[in-house]
Amino acid sequence: MGLEAKRDRLVENVIQKISERISNLADLHLPYAMRTREEPVSPLEVKGLLAALLSRDPSIFLERYGSKLKAEELQEFEVLKDDYAVNWHLRHLKSILNPTTEEKRSHAVTAKNRRLAYMERLIHDGQYFSEDAMRERAPLLHHEYVGRFQDPSCRGFSRPGERWSETLMRQSEEARIVQQIKEEQERLGIQEEETDKEEEEEEDEDSESDDMNKNGKHANGDGFNGAVQQEDMSPSERLVSEARHSKKTLSVEEEQMKMEHFTRIMQEKFLSGDDTEHVDYAYIDNNVSLDDHWLREITQDAEEKYFEDDD
Repeated sequence: MGLEAKRDRLVENVIQKISERISNLADLHLPYAMRTREEPVSPLEVKGLLAALLSRDPSIFLERYGSKLKAEELQEFEVLKDDYAVNWHLRHLKSILNPTTEEKRSHAVTAKNRRLAYMERLIHDGQYFSEDAMRERAPLLHHEYVGRFQDPSCRGFSRPGERWSETLMRQSEEARIVQQIKEEQERLGIQEEETDKEEEEEEDEDSESDDMNKNGKHANGDGFNGAVQQEDMSPSERLVSEARHSKKTLSVEEEQMKMEHFTRIMQEKFLSGDDTEHVDYAYIDNNVSLDDHWLREITQDAEEKYFEDDD
């Protein structure tokens, strides 16, 4: 590019080149009338819309479509930087393309705070971090922390207010999850607990092999049969391994503690970006409205401190 431009607007060649390229991109934010009409919108129409906006109001263009621009295209807007709004958008967009070390740190902190704010919304909503939803996302992890201490038959019963068709669908989904757990156990070499009768019969054999286990001759670690070594496990697989160090029967209080531990793990997975299959992190990390959550918190804390000092 590198073409000269007038002080108050870009030259026509630059406008046409930018509009031409961007009009062929997917996921463009278009006016409501264009998005909702029956006939499809042609790239030529989109190009005309973009060119008109770019000529009429460059700052609005940068606000809506600046993230689609290349570095050399942003450079064309330097002739308009005397305009406060244009200059603000230019600096912001350039910091995203070529962030300094401090800007990277700032962006990381902002993204972390936004994820935390979004997570609190999900917790308040009550669905995403419900036991059923978490079990569906991480069936084996749930099984090792909580599920293996629960009565599996209870999940097949109909629930109050549930239609028969809904019960059948849920039972079908339950069968799928159980099968997924078994497949994961086989892949990791996890041996499921045996019955009490079988354990009694093998108790003597286990005691005889204690010395050998201590020497590492038949020790399988934490319930794995050696198919997957600890250092080869993913973070989720290591969590499963650690959960195997639990006794088989739990009191109500112990089961509640297990559930809280499992929930904390699932929340940490969300915050660390491990839920990409279920969550749009780009939307969350760039959602400016989530900053309002912390603004309200700061305001509330300041008000509480004010009244405490007044007392």
